[in-house]
Amino acid sequence: MRDSSANQYERAFEGWLIDHQVPYVRADEHRRIGTMRQSVKNFDFLLYAPLGRRIIVEVKGRTFGGTTLAGRKGLECWVTRDDVRGLQAWQKALGSGHEAAFVFAYRMANVDVDFDGHDVLCLDSEWYVFFCIRLEDYRRHMRQRSPRWQTVTLSAEHFRACAIDLTALLA
Repeated sequence: MRDSSANQYERAFEGWLIDHQVPYVRADEHRRIGTMRQSVKNFDFLLYAPLGRRIIVEVKGRTFGGTTLAGRKGLECWVTRDDVRGLQAWQKALGSGHEAAFVFAYRMANVDVDFDGHDVLCLDSEWYVFFCIRLEDYRRHMRQRSPRWQTVTLSAEHFRACAIDLTALLA
């Protein structure tokens, strides 16, 4: 069942999982594990993929203001360093058979968008498209975005090279 307290991007992602019959568990992201000195940010979802694989997912919501997804241009993909550290810690703690990934949920700001063949979800009269980047790919290519806000990002070139559809992540 969809959690009405979750943000719109997580609800959209959860809707996609339900529509595609992907087994999952939603994490309690309001709690952190660890000590007061060193805590680990929780992930958002644990997906049960074929062949016994488990995918640890952190959902990042963004708004896309363009008119076409062709070439995957204009898609923001920044995260915090804490997001990267948290996924890395969970992947290590949960062990082999677990893979971590960022899922970027893009809400379409424009009514008329060329989705370029990408899977689209409509939720509450809003349109969403999802792209995934495996944690290892993100870590390999990330660069600092804002030292003040402790954010990192990928260049447009690396985003286009690393971003995959949800179905490819689950395959």
